[in-house]
Amino acid sequence: MMQEIRVIWRQEPGEVSIVVANGTLLEKRFEGAGDLLLRMQGTTVVGAGTSVVSVQSKTNPFSFFLRDVDKRFPIWIPEYGVMVTQADDSRSYSAIESDIRAKGLMSNLARCENEPEVGFEAAAAHNRQPSLSTWLGLSRDFRIFKIGFAEHESHSHDWVEACRHERKVPVPEHPVRYNFRIGRGDGCARSLKRSLEDGCLPILHADREEGDVRYRMTGFVTLEQSELTEAGVSGTNFWVAAGHTDGITFTDEQRAEFDRRLGAELEREEETVLIYRVVAENSAEVPRYAWFKVPVPNGTWVPSILEKNVKSEYDSRRGYGVFESGDIGFVAKLGSAPVPQEEVAVLLKPGETLTFDLIFPHRPVSAERAARLAELDVSAKLTECRRYWQGKLDAAAKLNIPEERIADGVRAGLLHLDLISYGQEPDGPVTPTIGVYPPIGSESSPIIQFMDSMGQHRLAERYLAYFLEKQQDDGAIFNFLEYMIETGCVLWSLGEHYRYTRDDGWVESIRTKLQKSCDYLVAWRNRNKREELRGSGYGMLDGKVADPKDDKPTRVYMLNAYAYLGLSRAAEMLANADPEQSRLLALEAEELKRDIRQAYEESLASGPVIPLGDGTWCPTVSPWAGGQGPACLYAEGGSWYSHGSFTVRDSLCGPLYLVFGEIVGSDEPGAAFMLKAHNELMCMNNVALTQPYYSRHPWVHLRRGETKPFLEAYYNSVSAMADRETYTFSEHLNERISEHKTHEEAWFLMETRWMLYMEEGNTLKLLQGIPREWMEDGRTISVSDASSYFGRLSFRVEASAHRIRITIDCPEYRHLQSVEVRLPHPRENRPLRVVGGDYDASSESIRIDRFAGYAEATLEF
Repeated sequence: MMQEIRVIWRQEPGEVSIVVANGTLLEKRFEGAGDLLLRMQGTTVVGAGTSVVSVQSKTNPFSFFLRDVDKRFPIWIPEYGVMVTQADDSRSYSAIESDIRAKGLMSNLARCENEPEVGFEAAAAHNRQPSLSTWLGLSRDFRIFKIGFAEHESHSHDWVEACRHERKVPVPEHPVRYNFRIGRGDGCARSLKRSLEDGCLPILHADREEGDVRYRMTGFVTLEQSELTEAGVSGTNFWVAAGHTDGITFTDEQRAEFDRRLGAELEREEETVLIYRVVAENSAEVPRYAWFKVPVPNGTWVPSILEKNVKSEYDSRRGYGVFESGDIGFVAKLGSAPVPQEEVAVLLKPGETLTFDLIFPHRPVSAERAARLAELDVSAKLTECRRYWQGKLDAAAKLNIPEERIADGVRAGLLHLDLISYGQEPDGPVTPTIGVYPPIGSESSPIIQFMDSMGQHRLAERYLAYFLEKQQDDGAIFNFLEYMIETGCVLWSLGEHYRYTRDDGWVESIRTKLQKSCDYLVAWRNRNKREELRGSGYGMLDGKVADPKDDKPTRVYMLNAYAYLGLSRAAEMLANADPEQSRLLALEAEELKRDIRQAYEESLASGPVIPLGDGTWCPTVSPWAGGQGPACLYAEGGSWYSHGSFTVRDSLCGPLYLVFGEIVGSDEPGAAFMLKAHNELMCMNNVALTQPYYSRHPWVHLRRGETKPFLEAYYNSVSAMADRETYTFSEHLNERISEHKTHEEAWFLMETRWMLYMEEGNTLKLLQGIPREWMEDGRTISVSDASSYFGRLSFRVEASAHRIRITIDCPEYRHLQSVEVRLPHPRENRPLRVVGGDYDASSESIRIDRFAGYAEATLEF
C-alpha cells in the first residue's frame, strides 16, 4: 500500500533521515523549511510486521506506526515541536495545534493534577477488597499458624493450619488443616469483623454476630511452657527456614547444610502454641443458644464426600483431639471443663457469657504435655504476647501519622516483616522472607531498607548476611528459581545499609564477598561487549528478572539498572576500605551507565509514539535494549500475556527502572515520557495492572514533585492490595497465590517513608508526598529516631488554623547541606509570613540552607 504523509516541525529541524521498517521509502521532499513530504510503500496490518517509520535527527528523533497516521488525530509531540499527518491535510503546525487544544482534552496525569487529592476512603470505594488469611507466630521462628474464616473462603468452616513457614505440618505424613465452626452456620448475611490488637499487634480479634449471640474471638501465639520474652525465643536456623519456602534455590553444598540441620529444628523440646479463645455472649432478654464444633483434621462435613486422610478422634473425657499415634493435636475447653462432645449447643441466659478455648501446639504433643496446655492461664499468656510485640514496636523509630488507617498499617507492617524473618537468636543470618517465597535479592530489598530506616540496623545487617552466606563460588547470588537479578540488588541493599550506618568496620568484614559479587557482574558485562550488540545492548547484562519465561535472553533495563546501582554503591562502600578498588568500580559503573544510556536513547528514538488523552502523542521506550517500543504493542510480535495482564514486561520490569536506578534523571524529558506512556497504557487509577508494587512510578512522581499522582497511586494500591481489617497484603490483584506478602507490604512502607522523608543528593526533603488533610487544624505529624543517609532524624509538625510549625533535629547531619519542607495548607492558602527559611509558593515548600543539625520554621496564615 502506497501512502503519503507530512511531517511538520514548529522550527526548521536541520538534517533529517528517514528509515522505514517493514516498508520502502519512495520519496522524501521538503516543501518548506519545516514541512517534509514522505511517500512510501508500507503495510498497516495489526500486530507484528507493520510498518514503523523512524525520523532520525541529531535532536529529538522519534518513530511512529505508519498505520497510526490520520489527519483526524494528527500525531503531535509538543515537547519536540513536531506533527505527523496525512499529505492531504493542508493545515499548518499552529492551525493543527489550535484545533487540538480547542477540544479541551486532558491526559490521565493532567486529570489527576486537576482533581482533588485522592484519599484512602475515596480509593477504597471503587477498588477490590481483599480478605486474606492471618499469619500468627513469633519473630525468628518458622513455626507459623494460619487462620481463616468461613466468610472469606469457599468452605463452610473456620480453620487453622500449623505451617513451617509455607509448608503445612504433616501428621504423620499428610498435611493437616484443622476445620471447626463457631456459631450456628452459614447464612444470607455476613457479620464477621476482624481487627488486630491495638490496631497493629499480631494478635487477631474477630467478632461474629448471629442475632442476639455475639462470638468474640482472639487468636495469638505463645510458648508452650516458658514465659514469652524476646530473650526466650530461640528462633530457627536460617538454612532450615529457607528450605521450607516455595521456590528456594540451593546448591548441592547448601542442600547438604539444610539436611544436616533439619532434624534438630523439627524436634523441639518446646512447641509454639496457638491459643484461640472464643467468648459467646447473649444480648437478648430471653435465653439463646450458642453453637461450637471442635476441630476435625481435614474434615469436610459433607457426608457423601467425607474423606479424612488423617485418622483421628475426639476424646470428650479429656477434651483432646487424638491422632492414631496417640499424640494430641489440640485441646478444647468449654469454660474450665473439656468440651463434652464434638458438637455442642449451649443455652445462654440473658447477659450470660461462655468461654470456648482451643489450644493448638504447633506439632502434636504427648498426653502429658497436652494436660499442661489445658492448664494454661490464657489471660496471662495474652498479656505476655502483647508485651512481647509492643517491645518490638518500642525498639523501632516512631512514625506519628494523623490518619489512623495508615498509621496502624505502618505499625502492623513493621511487625508483619519481623514475624516471618527467621534465624537463630541472638546472632547470625536472618531470612527477609517474602510471603510463601524465600528471600529474593530484588523483592527483599524494601524489607531490608525499611528496617534500616526504622533504626533496626542490626537486623538489616543480619538480613544481608543471609544473602552473603548464600553467595556462590563465582560471586553470584541466587535464591529463587531462575531469577538472575539478585546479585545487583543485593549489592544495592548492601550500599544502602552503608549509607545509613557508615560502618567501615562492617565493610571490611564483608569486603571479600563484596568484591566477589562485583567481579561476577563485571565478568557478565564483559561477555556482552560484543560488536554485534552495538545498537541492541552492547556491554549490558542479559538474563531473566522475574517469573515470565521468554524465548531468548534480553538485556532488560531493570536488570541493568540494579547492576549499575550495585556497582556504584559498592564503589561508595570501598572508598575508605580500599580507595583504589573503589575508583576502579566507580569507573566500571560509569561505563555501564554510559552503555545503558546509549541503549535507552536508541530505544526512545525507535519506540513508536502513542496517543495520550489530551490529543498529544508520547514517545515510548522498550523494556529492554534493542526492542521497538513497549512489548505490549507487538511491533515485533511475541506472546507477552502473563499474570493477568499484557503489560507485565513493560510496566513491572520496564524502563522506569532507569529513573529509579539513577540512569535517567527524574527531571529529564524522557522520564516524563515514560511516566505518561506508563500511565496511559499500563495503569488503572495510576496503579499497575497486576503486581503493582513492582512498578516504581510512585517514587518517580515524588522525585518530580508530583504529589497528586503519587497519592493516586499510593491510596489506590494499598486499598486494593491490603486486607482492610488486618492490613496483610496479597501478591496480586487478581489471585490469592501468596498471602502475607511482605514484598508488597514493604514497598508500601517505603513509599510511606518517602512521603515523609526522602534524600536527594545533599538535600533532605520532608513531607513531599503527604495529603493536605494531614495539615488540618490540630493535627500533628512526627518522626522520632528514624534513620536517614544523613544520620538519625526526628522532626515534628504542628498545624493550627493560622500557623504551621516544624522542628527538625538531625544531629549528625552527615553531608547534609539543605532541607526542603513541603507544608501544604489544607485549603491551598499562601502564608502571610515565613520564618526560618526561603518559601517557594509553586511547591509550597520552605528551604533551609546551611543546615547545622537543628532548625525551626513557621508559616503564618
